Amino acid sequence: MSVYGERSAESLPKCPVEVTLTMIGNKWQVLILRELREGTRRSSELKRAIGGISQKVLTSNLRAKEGNGLVHRAVFAEVPPRVEYSLTPVGASLSPVLDAMSAWGESYRASVSHR
Repeated sequence: MSVYGERSAESLPKCPVEVTLTMIGNKWQVLILRELREGTRRSSELKRAIGGISQKVLTSNLRAKEGNGLVHRAVFAEVPPRVEYSLTPVGASLSPVLDAMSAWGESYRASVSHR
């Protein structure tokens, strides 16, 4: 097992764009990454900020991001237990990709509104 969870360099796709898509994941995972760029969050804060995501889907997507080394999960021995999520350095390195996605989305929205 590698530092990035279940993945090894040999198991990743050959195409770099496909590697990026694999790491970013689905819509929910992108939104989780977007929220964690702002800083450390608890699960309830992420759920509230993302909206429309069930607790089960949030938890499974957080585990996936943790498994591939993009998200760090910190558990604090308190009663009740406190769990916080943050981006790892590798996860934070996706910021330019998310910035580009945001800029493209804004541009596309503007072009559609002028039709």
